[in-house]
Amino acid sequence: MNRKHFLSAFIAAAATMPMLKGVAGTPEEKRLSFNIPPYLKQGDTIGITSPAGYITSAQIQPSVLQMENWGFKIKVGSTIGKRDFTYGGTDEERLKDFQQMLDDPNLNAIMCARGGYGLVRIIDQLDFSKFIRRPKWIIGFSDITVLHCHLTRNFSISSIHSKMCNSFPDDWTKAEPIQIETILSIKDALMGKQMGYTSVHNVNNRYGKVDGILVGGNLSIIETLAGSKSDLDTHDKILFIEDTGEYLYSIDRMLWNLKRSGKLKNLKGLVVGGFKVKPDDPGEEFGKTIYEIVLEKVKEYTYPVVFDFPVGHQRNNFALKCGVNHVLEVKDTGCILRTI
Repeated sequence: MNRKHFLSAFIAAAATMPMLKGVAGTPEEKRLSFNIPPYLKQGDTIGITSPAGYITSAQIQPSVLQMENWGFKIKVGSTIGKRDFTYGGTDEERLKDFQQMLDDPNLNAIMCARGGYGLVRIIDQLDFSKFIRRPKWIIGFSDITVLHCHLTRNFSISSIHSKMCNSFPDDWTKAEPIQIETILSIKDALMGKQMGYTSVHNVNNRYGKVDGILVGGNLSIIETLAGSKSDLDTHDKILFIEDTGEYLYSIDRMLWNLKRSGKLKNLKGLVVGGFKVKPDDPGEEFGKTIYEIVLEKVKEYTYPVVFDFPVGHQRNNFALKCGVNHVLEVKDTGCILRTI
């Protein structure tokens, strides 16, 4: 091949390669530029795997049937039905199954079957080299926050924080409207629809209107990733947090960690979702509400803050796109968070 033809072929090939925004460049470029995986269309394939907790084949069937009804093909991973105590198989089995799905060029999205615990045990052994060349949507929440944070920190690749297979209703015709709406929001997110959610007015909200990339997830996971390769970058971002089964003093401690590590300092905005709090032990009352705990940590900052947003370990847990630009507007009539 002569030099002229070689250069022409090289330029043509380079033009067809996906843009890896955020993988290279200055720290500022990496903060502000994310690679959004291709949105899905009917006929595309979603893989189901369990990188954390154990789940049976029968338990994922409602989600399989519903996603097939949406027009998607489903590939069930080898970890579904496997069990190693609380885990969906051994570390090696979960690692192998997830790695195969990351590398599979025929998959357009990966839905984690459930949360629980276990991703942090395998995250550093996963090879994302093929994935960053052909990104696909990774879906889940709770323990899957490890993945959302890891993708944000290392590759600036967007993902979907949402309900998983274990939250699909057994009988769609008998499901509550809020359950149907939240499940359908997963489909909307995957297919690239404009996303927008509102929350009712809370007297503790702090008003303002901002735009920025949305990041976040489970507070305890975000806090425990501090200092690791998956440490969440919140600079110039809209951060959302939620949690369940924690004492008020534990939430206070975790938020102090976020404050002291600078994660609350340069935010564009803060979205506080559902917090299912453990009752204080008798005689050990903490003495502050979740609202007071949060506002204490952000009192010297001026960005908007919204409480009781519909995300978390609750029925009104809507799909949110991590690593995608959003507008957050908080005013005396309520709040809206929408994609740009």
